[in-house]
This record gives sequence, C-alpha cells and structure tokens, in this order.
Amino acid sequence: MLIRNATLPDGRERDVLIEGETITEIGEDLEMPDAADERFVDASDKRIMPGMIDTHVHFREPGYSHKETWETGSKSAAAGGVTTVVDQPNTDPPTIDGASFDQKEELAEKSLVDYGINGGVTEEWVPSALFQRPMFALGEVFLADSTGDMGISVELFASAVKTANRQDTVVTVHAEDASEFEPGSKERDDADAWSAFRTARAEPAAVEAAAEVADRLDAQVHIAHTSTPEGIDTAAEHGLTCEVTPHHMFLSRKDLRELDTYGRMNPPLRRERLRRKVWDRVVDGTVDIVATDHAPHTKTEKDASIWDAPSGVPGVETALPLLLEEARQGNITYERIRDLTASNPAHIFDLPTKGLVKEGMDADLVLFDPDDSQEIHGDDLHSKCGWTPFEGKRGVFPELTLVRGQVVYERHGPETLVLKSETGETESESFGGPVGTNVRTLDRTAEESGDAETSDADAEPSQDE
Repeated sequence: MLIRNATLPDGRERDVLIEGETITEIGEDLEMPDAADERFVDASDKRIMPGMIDTHVHFREPGYSHKETWETGSKSAAAGGVTTVVDQPNTDPPTIDGASFDQKEELAEKSLVDYGINGGVTEEWVPSALFQRPMFALGEVFLADSTGDMGISVELFASAVKTANRQDTVVTVHAEDASEFEPGSKERDDADAWSAFRTARAEPAAVEAAAEVADRLDAQVHIAHTSTPEGIDTAAEHGLTCEVTPHHMFLSRKDLRELDTYGRMNPPLRRERLRRKVWDRVVDGTVDIVATDHAPHTKTEKDASIWDAPSGVPGVETALPLLLEEARQGNITYERIRDLTASNPAHIFDLPTKGLVKEGMDADLVLFDPDDSQEIHGDDLHSKCGWTPFEGKRGVFPELTLVRGQVVYERHGPETLVLKSETGETESESFGGPVGTNVRTLDRTAEESGDAETSDADAEPSQDE
C-alpha cells in the first residue's frame, strides 16, 4: 500500500509505503514496488498518525459479555483509531493465574486490533504462572475497591511490586486511599454524592504510598487514570509515569446534572477548576499518557441509584477523536497527541516497533481529515453498551485504520460507498477481520531508518504553528 501526500504530526507532507506489516519507506514521490499490495491512497489534505495505544481498557470477557466482548470492543477501538488495547484483570474469573490468563487470551483471538493482557493481584494470585505467560504488565493493581472487588493492602502491593520488579515488569496502580473517603456523603442520593464520597484528596495520598514503595524498591510504577492535578504532580515528583482519561480531561462535576449515574466512575469526576488544571498538565507534558479506562456497562445497569449503579464509562472509540478536535481548535498540537497516545505508551511499556510513523515500524496507522468535525452520538458508536458520556460533543474520526498494514476499519465517502451483497444496500463503513495479536508475542525490534517521524526536539517547524 502506498499512501500519498499525507501530513505527518510534525507538519511535513510525505508518502508512506507499507509492505506486509511494516512501514518500509517514507519520502516524497515514492513509487510502488512490484512486491507491494498495489493500493494507492490519496491522502492530500489528510493527516496521518500512529494508531493509539490504549493501555487501559476493560473489554469485559470473560464473565460480562452482556456489557462488551472482544469483538465489539475491538471494533469500537478500530473505528476510533486505536490499534492496540491493553485489557485489565477484573473480569470473571479475574486474571490472576495461568488458567484465567489462557482463557482470556483465547477470547482475545476475536480482536480486530493488537492487544496486551494484564495480570491482576489478589490474595489468591499465582505470580509464578502469570509471569510464564506473555503478560503485558501487572495491574491495574487496586489500592481501593472498584469494579470486581480487587482492592488490596499496601503490604500485598509492596510484595507484588517486588515480584514484578524481578521480572522487569511495569506495575500499574489504581490510586485511591479509602481512608480518605468521606462516609458522610452516603447520606446523600444526588449524582454528585459519588464524587463527594471518593474525595479528591484520596488520590495524591495513594500516589504517595505507591511512590514510597516504588522508590524503596527502585521499581517502575505507572499510575492509572489520575484525576487531580495533585495526583499528577505527586507522580511526576517521584519519577512515576501517569495517565489521564478523556472523561477526566473533558468532564467535571458540573456535568453530573445531565449525566446523572452515567457519570459515575472510579476515580470520580472532579470539580471544574481541577479539570482545567488536569488539562493544562496534559498539554504541557507533565502527563505521560492518555488512556481511556474504557469500562462499559449497560443502560439498564446504569439506570439505578448513585449507590447501586456500577462505576465506569465507555471511551475507546472517542478518545482520539476528542483530542483531534482539540487540535482542530488549536488547543493542543498533533505532535503532543502523538506522544500522549502512541509514542509515550510504546516507550513506557517497551513496544519498540509501535508508536511512530517511521520506517521499520509496524504499520499501525490512522488517516483522517483534520477538518471533518462531527457530533458524537452513542447510537453511531460500536461498543455493545450503546451509549457515551460525550453525547453531543464533537470529534474528528478516522477514515482509515491499519493494524500492521491490514485495514481493520474504513469509513467511506459518498463516492466510495460499499455495496452490501446480501441486501443490495450501501454501507458507509466497513471492518476487517480479527487480525489482532498479543503484542508480547511480536518478537521484533525497530530498524534504523532514514526519512522518518522525528522527536519534538528534532522536528522541522510544524505547518500548524
């Protein structure tokens, strides 16, 4: 495949040649070699990005397939420009031993996108079996109970970090200190009561506890879904990496009047002033990763009291489009989005052939029209849960998503609508097959290359600046 005249994140216009699973050449006026898949894509006035690596999803299988499956979750990912997902362990059974890991990996063979599988920690976990499997990372390790009731003590956390450190494995942490929760809020029944109960101060307290263990053991610890500026700053001060979700970037407690229990998640939404400070840290480089914590539940489950509704919101299909909309409005650069969604996750979690539009890298690519802004509606999305907390907001969605050179999603314009043979009707989008592979089984290293996407420091001046 040859993609012509695509604009890279740094603003340069280049052709991108793909042979097999790999980007083989980036340059100007490239010719299609005889051995290549002879498809030309005219990307004039379009931008190309590395596919998003979403290091935090809950695809719900095994145990909760009425909420999501690997098939529906990965379709949603592909349609949102996500080419690698990392599934968390709080399924049923939880991914805490060899048998549960093997069961989940078999289910993941239905995935359209590449994937990682995290191992979990409970009193019953079997680390010797987990570390014999192609595990992505350890976690999320819950320092407070959340969906799945996998909260553990700081002592067990320290033991798990020590074990993971011997295996050079990153530990990801759900950081909330339950001793800082406000039990008096349980007297309330309004939608904001959940945020009042799981207080903002609970996060930096738990990050501090995780950092103490990481510092003492010289271990690599990553803080999941940080929701407060204090939590982000505490992680940064201790040299820990952290992620922020789209819902903590773009929603706050003021949105709960409309969202009601559909806005309940862990950690909960914070005050608007804190949300703005979180966004500032996303833009300025303090935050390392944007990850979705995609956690779908059915509408029936969410239509309950604030104390009975499950925590979690879907987000894998809307994260990159929301960020690209912010870039369209001039609020963040495309290079920063690349770093947050692709190159930083690849670096932190050791994925040497992913995360950049660069010769020798996996052809995990997203092509989009930067001016094609659309309203987001749950009915248009592909998650099995059928709703979104971002209803009515705007996003820039992909036109083409590739996973290791294979088309897994394509959105068709009026002149390229595809005929559905079984009905004789046209369809506006199409999906590829289940080509996803466990990234820990992709035994590859990136090759040195010539013309390629560069780091921010080395990039030529962007056309967007």
